[in-house]
Amino acid sequence: MINMVFSVFFGFWTLLLPLLVESTPGSQELFPTDCSDVFVNGHTLSGVYTIYPTGETPVQVYCDMGCWESLTEDGNWTVFQRRMDGSVNFYRPWEHYKKGFGNKYGEYWLGLENLYQLTRKRKYELKVDLQDFDGVSVYARYSSFSVESEAEGYKLHVSGFINGGAGNSMATNNGQKFSTFDKEQDTHTQLNCAKSYLGAFWYSQCHNTNPNGIYLWGRDDSRYAIGNVWQHWKGYHYGLKYISMKIRPVPVAQ
Repeated sequence: MINMVFSVFFGFWTLLLPLLVESTPGSQELFPTDCSDVFVNGHTLSGVYTIYPTGETPVQVYCDMGCWESLTEDGNWTVFQRRMDGSVNFYRPWEHYKKGFGNKYGEYWLGLENLYQLTRKRKYELKVDLQDFDGVSVYARYSSFSVESEAEGYKLHVSGFINGGAGNSMATNNGQKFSTFDKEQDTHTQLNCAKSYLGAFWYSQCHNTNPNGIYLWGRDDSRYAIGNVWQHWKGYHYGLKYISMKIRPVPVAQ
């Protein structure tokens, strides 16, 4: 009797298993590359999730899934940089910016290598959310964003600016390599931009935005361009309350 029940049970699962496998989207479900995959897997609330930019190594990241009413319109973002309260020191060496640091529930940098691994596989867009200490929010959006390998200095490619009130403070960053105080790759002939402006970014000569500069807590006329500033919105003397840089895949044309 027991053998008969086992045979029936085993036969049932033998028939059912192919149907289950066929209904599964595949390895993407087990190893999401970014937050858009996390969303497809059914996780629609913003929060910290695990992604696999290289396909193997797990990485924690904050996923901005947007408002419930418009998840597909302004959600599915993989946040790679966020400042919100000055709790994390962003004046760090190259290895830290390469690997990532901070608190995924608060302020953090995802890591240049993770950005490279993400953007080499898919086409991404970028959105930068900004907020001042009066509660006013604006954004800058770019229809194309990618980062080259470490061998190429994690060179940035960003274009297709769409103005959400912030202005285009990243225009001069396009085509630039990433710089930290201990690895200067900017194009200034006299200054080390990272050292001079106490940050790390894709500096040129030197910057119109310094999102990884020191947290200034608003306007400070005694400090020029060393804060987490966005020049085209608040100028060089105003440290923003909130900055978030995030990416998501560009929909593939049908």
